[in-house]
This record gives sequence, C-alpha cells and structure tokens, in this order.
Amino acid sequence: MKITALAGGVGASKLLLGLTRAMDPRDLTVIVNTGDDIVLHGLYICPDLDIVTYTLAGSVNPQTGWGLAGDTFHTLKALARYAGEQWFHLGDRDLATHIHRTDLLWRGQPLAQVTDGIRREWGVASRILPMCEHPVPTTLLTNLGELHFQEYLVQHRAEPSILDIRFEGVESARPAPGVLEALREADGILICPSNPLISIGPILAVPGVREAIWERRDRCVAVSPLVGGKSLKGPSDKMLAECLIEPTSCGVALLYEDVASVLVIDPSDSPLCPDIIERGMRPVLLPSIMHTDADKERLARGVLSLFDELNAARA
Repeated sequence: MKITALAGGVGASKLLLGLTRAMDPRDLTVIVNTGDDIVLHGLYICPDLDIVTYTLAGSVNPQTGWGLAGDTFHTLKALARYAGEQWFHLGDRDLATHIHRTDLLWRGQPLAQVTDGIRREWGVASRILPMCEHPVPTTLLTNLGELHFQEYLVQHRAEPSILDIRFEGVESARPAPGVLEALREADGILICPSNPLISIGPILAVPGVREAIWERRDRCVAVSPLVGGKSLKGPSDKMLAECLIEPTSCGVALLYEDVASVLVIDPSDSPLCPDIIERGMRPVLLPSIMHTDADKERLARGVLSLFDELNAARA
C-alpha cells in the first residue's frame, strides 16, 4: 500500500517515524511544508524538511524534536563576535546540511533534487518532497507588524497576536516534481498532525494540490493536532483562536472537510464526534498523544488499518 503524507515538522515527524516502522518505508512519500524556509547567515534553511529527514534517519534531537542529537553550538556562539543573529539555533553538524544545500542551490540544482540527495545521504528510505521549489515564505501580520513565521515562532516565542497569514507568492508556485503524481498514485493520503494553518495550509495553497486531494477525498485521512482544545506541539490552538477558528478538532474539521473524509481524534475528544459528523467527516477515535516510539507505531498502525478499511470499501 502506497501512502502519501502531508507534513510539517515535529508533530508530523513523530507519526511518520511510526509509519516507517509499521510499513515498508519505501512505500511512503512525504510532501513537506516549505513555507517555514528562511535565509539566515547567507544559508538557505528548510526547518521542516530537515526535521523530517533527521527524524526518519534516527538522528533528531529527542529533547527538542528538531536539530541533531548531541550537536554542539560553537559556530553560533562564535558568530556573536560579529553581531550575528543568535535567536535561531543552528548546531554545528546541522550547519553542514544548510551549507551543502545552499551550495547546491547556488550551483543551479532544484530544491527537490537537493532534498532527495540529502535524504539519501542520511539513509532515509522514504521519499521526501518539498511542496514546491519556488520560495513561498509564510508571513504573519501581527500586532508587532509583519513577521516571517520563524521570527514569530522562535524569536518572539509565538507571543504576538496574529491578524492575518500570507503565503507570499504562492499563486505563482507550482508543485515540486513528483508531488501531484504521489497524490494521484497513493492508496492512501494522510494529513499529519501538524498546524493546519501554517504547516498544512501552505501545502494545500500550492496551485493544484488541494484539487488533487479533493478528487481523492474518499481515501484521505487527517489526524488532528489538538487534544482537549490544546496543541500537542506548537501554537496551533492560539493561532486558530486568533484567526477566529474554534481551537478544537471541530475547527480542524472545518479546515479539512473538503479534502479529507476521515478525521482521527483522541478518545478524550469523543464529545466532539457529532459536530465533526455534521461537517461531513467521519471521526475515528485513536490515542493520538505520542510520547514514546510505541505510541507512534500504535497510532501509525491504526491509521494504516483505516486505509485498509477505506480501500476495502471502495473495492
């Protein structure tokens, strides 16, 4: 069974790791958000692509969910001598990835090709695709003015109030090579438990992507990133509320109702089932808090069982 997943960073990577242990990882394709990408110190940094790659390689920092386990930060500290920006933490070994990527991009290699080369070097069997190759930075209009998403999240610790969200230049973007094919050929499409506004939202905003998933809605399963109205990781709940969307799995259903037929929610959110059904989605109760590798694999196997059920129903 071929699975294509839409993913952000930390929350998605947990479920993706479980999937690679519950299925043949070569049958998994991951389409990753690039709206978080940013240029710092002259380097092109792709936070979500790197989190997914490092996690599936078994090398991610388990305490943070990003960066590399056991990394050091001597270079970042040395940059302080030159008044270099310190708010975005880049480890010494992590910097090698950014230097390598930036060099290849400057040499004319497209981002999808660079990304594929990096995941191969890390020994990742699953295919990892950027959502597009055209820069589409996520800009937040806040009470402090316009902020790149990384400035909002990391530098300002997600404290500013959000007034609007823009994916700059997305109308001119095109899906990266392989993206539409992966969606059309998948036996199951998975929307990972990532922030629906700024992790999954940019992917769906790339022209042609939402339409491709809409055509296969009957085989698309979304996993809510919220439990009990709270984010499992990151500021999803705060951002939804400030965008006047109910910060619960019902709000998530509102955002995904046209592309997904099933919404996986934690059993503690079972009272929300009637409202989700009213949205035309089928709620499925599966424990979605992933503290351990066993939790990740258990949720992954539950999702795979759903895909088996959906495929059997179509047959």
